[in-house]
Amino acid sequence: MIKQDISTFYTSLQNLQSSQIYLRNCYANLVEIDADAKSYENSGTFMYYLEQGQLFFREGEKGDVRLKPLLYFYGMCHTLKTCLLTNRPNYPESTSILAHGVSARKRKKKDYTFTHDEVKIQQNGLFSYACSHLFSLKTPPFTKVKMDFLLYLIPEMNDFFALNNKEKSISIGRIDSTILRFPASILDNYHVTERAFIQRISPYLPTIKKSEIVSQQIVVLLEKPIQQLRGPFKCHLNKQEIYFPTDRTYFVSIPEILVHYLLLYNLSMISRYETEYWGELFATKYDLDYSIIVHYLTVVVDKIEALLGEWLQRKG
Repeated sequence: MIKQDISTFYTSLQNLQSSQIYLRNCYANLVEIDADAKSYENSGTFMYYLEQGQLFFREGEKGDVRLKPLLYFYGMCHTLKTCLLTNRPNYPESTSILAHGVSARKRKKKDYTFTHDEVKIQQNGLFSYACSHLFSLKTPPFTKVKMDFLLYLIPEMNDFFALNNKEKSISIGRIDSTILRFPASILDNYHVTERAFIQRISPYLPTIKKSEIVSQQIVVLLEKPIQQLRGPFKCHLNKQEIYFPTDRTYFVSIPEILVHYLLLYNLSMISRYETEYWGELFATKYDLDYSIIVHYLTVVVDKIEALLGEWLQRKG
């Protein structure tokens, strides 16, 4: 997951010829689809979704921080639709999937904090549709979830939370390495033996050649580096390191891109409809919400583009 390579890949798709060739490859194995005809038909839409997503991201980077959530969220939605066109040649099949697929709860003005806020997953809409058709999740991983839970799943936020001794994940090795190192104390946090722990993580990893406890570390030797991070394993983009939750509460199998979808959805709704809270937050900087949100908005665009670009690269 290298930012420069992803940027070059996006640029290479921003012409009709390349978009059509890319889609033809994606459609080649789909039954009852004329790959040549459908790739020709969809190439313009594919390219424009991608361009529109990039435009929202670039404008968001240049704009006032208070507007970033809205621009980033719609940049993400357009890029997600780019991905969906590779799997679903007739997208959108119905109007029911055009909704965002998430709802925010009504907020009480007194003692409200963003980190304790939550969103609910709807049965229909883009979120559930992406779960199913991009990540083969028949049902979303939860029906409702709090913002702090989502933030703890993001490696780039771990650096921030570590300053307050609230980090929930640790680096266990580099992306290009075949060796993973977990602190042996993690067995106590997960309430399992070493054998049970290895059994729990093995479905998300390449073949494990060997595991042993050495100097208070569980050392896991893989047959090859991890090509695609899944389940609880996440990548820190700048450090190019793999992060793993230290607390079993956060051992959840959710693609990180869906985490960002939920966070940006809620932030975009707050920025639009909770004007008093949003205005006071940035005017007074009165609590930790401000620093958390600003830090998140600093790292999120590069991560979204890397995650979705990597998905498109694997697909093509």
